[in-house]
Amino acid sequence: MGLLMIAPYVLVFLLFVLYPVLYGFWLARHPDSYLRLWQDPVFGNAVINSALFLLVVVNIKFVLALFLSGFFVHERWWIRIVAVLFILPWAVPSIPTILSFRFMLNPEWGVINSVYFRLTGLDGPNWLNDRWIAFAMAGMVHIWKSLPFWTLILVTGRLAISKDLYEAAAVDGATRRQQFAHITWPSIRTLYITCTLLSMIWTLGDFNSVYLLTGGGPSDLTHVLATLGIRYLRLDQVDMAMATIVAAMPLVLPLVFFMMKRLSRGPHDD
Repeated sequence: MGLLMIAPYVLVFLLFVLYPVLYGFWLARHPDSYLRLWQDPVFGNAVINSALFLLVVVNIKFVLALFLSGFFVHERWWIRIVAVLFILPWAVPSIPTILSFRFMLNPEWGVINSVYFRLTGLDGPNWLNDRWIAFAMAGMVHIWKSLPFWTLILVTGRLAISKDLYEAAAVDGATRRQQFAHITWPSIRTLYITCTLLSMIWTLGDFNSVYLLTGGGPSDLTHVLATLGIRYLRLDQVDMAMATIVAAMPLVLPLVFFMMKRLSRGPHDD
């Protein structure tokens, strides 16, 4: 009876999880696919961009989330209103919001350059036609879109800390900086690091910020590994797309390993 009950779940797992993964590895089985991938200069740029996203953009996002979580834990009515507005970028769909940024950054008729011209009388930058400016804009959009979610997670971690600890520290004359260093950070450190690793894993597979804003341009210089796979699919090079996914494994697996290792620790093991 037990086997009969779990049979539907096993069947769904085999059909929709295991089979697609194994089929993807089967498509990427030829060594020639990896040789052509290595010889493609776009792949090298995509690896660099993906690493920058993981090491720079994600960490900037979490530093901001840590700072903002300290702001949103204050119990004031107007902060609650600001919190509702702050959550909206994460709550609304990605396609219209990111495309709206693309329209605003248009160098000819975008609202940002129009305002810039009215204020200075000069033409604004060509935001999406320079590699590093376009990449920075993609990183900014990624932070803007996902920052509310991770801020809420850290707010939850802060709210779990007993207020008695802060009251006792205040009585002893501890400053806010000392309270953060000796109470807040030790209490949410594991949560912060675990969320950072999880965000890195999700970001590596996220293509919305780059694909919808820059499309990988200019000249395929802002591609990350996720959007590069889509580029190969559009060129009807399925084996190259699957090889791109397999090539991302050396970045994904260490992150998964370290995250699971941290989750397996007890709360006082750090």
